[in-house]
Amino acid sequence: MSKQNFFWQIQAGELPPPPAAQTLGIRFTQIDAEAGTIETEFQARLEFTNPAGNIQGGFLAAMLDDSMGPALAATLAVGEFAPTLNLNVSYHRAAKVGLIQGKARIVKRGKDICFLAAELYQDAHLIASATATAMVRNMAVQA
Repeated sequence: MSKQNFFWQIQAGELPPPPAAQTLGIRFTQIDAEAGTIETEFQARLEFTNPAGNIQGGFLAAMLDDSMGPALAATLAVGEFAPTLNLNVSYHRAAKVGLIQGKARIVKRGKDICFLAAELYQDAHLIASATATAMVRNMAVQA
C-alpha cells in the first residue's frame, strides 16, 4: 500500500484521475499542501455551453468544487476522504469557451469539518466564487 493518499497517488500517475476531473480538463498549476492552497486550470469546452453560448453554471460549480476538494485532499492522511457537505456558488460574469483559472484554499480545518473557498477567473476577470463545507471521513468507515 502506498504511503501517499489518493490525491498524491493521482499526481504521481499511480492512480487514474477521476472521470469528472478529466471531463472538466483540470490541470493543477500550483499545489501548496502546507498552506492548504491550490491553483487550477480548466478547459471550458463548447459542450459546456448553454443556449446563450456561455458556460453553464453547473460546470462552473463543478470547477469550483474540483478546486476546493483537491486543496483539502492534498492535506489528508492515507485512507481519508472529504466529501462536500454543502456548496454555495456566486456567479459574477459570464464565462466563455476557453481557459478558466481557479484558486482555492482551506479557510479553516477542524478535526472533521473543514471550510473552503475558491474563485474562478477568465481573462483576469472574476467569473464565479464559492464556499464549501467538507467532512473528513475514513474511507473504510461507512457513513
